[in-house]
Amino acid sequence: MSADLDVYRAVVAARNGSRRTVVATVVATRGSVPRRAGSRMAIDIESGVLVGTIGGGCGEGDVIAAARDVAREGRPRLLRVELMDPVDSWSPAVCGGVMEVLLEPVGQ
Repeated sequence: MSADLDVYRAVVAARNGSRRTVVATVVATRGSVPRRAGSRMAIDIESGVLVGTIGGGCGEGDVIAAARDVAREGRPRLLRVELMDPVDSWSPAVCGGVMEVLLEPVGQ
């Protein structure tokens, strides 16, 4: 609950301070993933500060990169994050699952 409260506070601060922020929410999962549906993260676009997490690693990196586009466009987007690289690869994306992540701009 504390992580959700922290994300909520970041959203309120973004709205009050007109900070370009994007909220990422895991809305669906399949297979093995680091976080379940309902997990949230706020991304402050200017500073790069993250509040909360949707799992870390390269999947979270993909979400952060897409958040920059969402902030620029000012429209929400649904992003599919696949974490299914081969186990013997050097990639950290070996959980074996898929997350659908909703990216929503706030404070713009």
